Amino acid sequence: MNKINISSIVLAISLAYSVSAMAQNMPKSEYKAAEKNIEAEYKSAKAKCDSLADNAKDICKAEAKGKEKVAKAELEASYKPSKKASYEVGVAKAEADYAVAKEKCDDSAGNVKDVCVKEAKAALVSAKADAKAQLKTSKANATAKEESSEARMKATEKGSEARQDAAADKRDAEYAVAKEKCDAMSGNAKDLCVDEAKKRYGK
Repeated sequence: MNKINISSIVLAISLAYSVSAMAQNMPKSEYKAAEKNIEAEYKSAKAKCDSLADNAKDICKAEAKGKEKVAKAELEASYKPSKKASYEVGVAKAEADYAVAKEKCDDSAGNVKDVCVKEAKAALVSAKADAKAQLKTSKANATAKEESSEARMKATEKGSEARQDAAADKRDAEYAVAKEKCDAMSGNAKDLCVDEAKKRYGK
């Protein structure tokens, strides 16, 4: 999953932001109808999982729950558009992908499973870090538009700090994956692997 999945999650977050920017407030009756429709779709999707067994059933349930969670977040963003609502859509998508990816890891065992789980977690951390940085940057920019040039400079600084925080979170998650891969080794090879991981991620 790693890089490809991280890219798809980040793209989903970016799309969530642009969709929310265009969204208009919907009537409450339409919101309630959509809410009932989401619940009905979730029940239907969950019922289909009953015909499956073992981990395939768990994956199916995680997918159904994830779709419901994302749909509800998207509905909220359409009903009450805001930067925070867009952020919540991005987080919901990241968490839904993580839940499914984690269940899929159960098809493996030992170190392969451990690495799979760490990679799923790294993708989640990366997506959330990007969403948080985007939210902070957009908030700072919005404030700066209403204030002085000094405020605009502060907004730029906040955006830079947010991106640095996101990079640090991603680095920690990637280090955890690299370290987990070392556990498949032993003796000197494992020590060298851990040392290399520490150097690469500044630990």
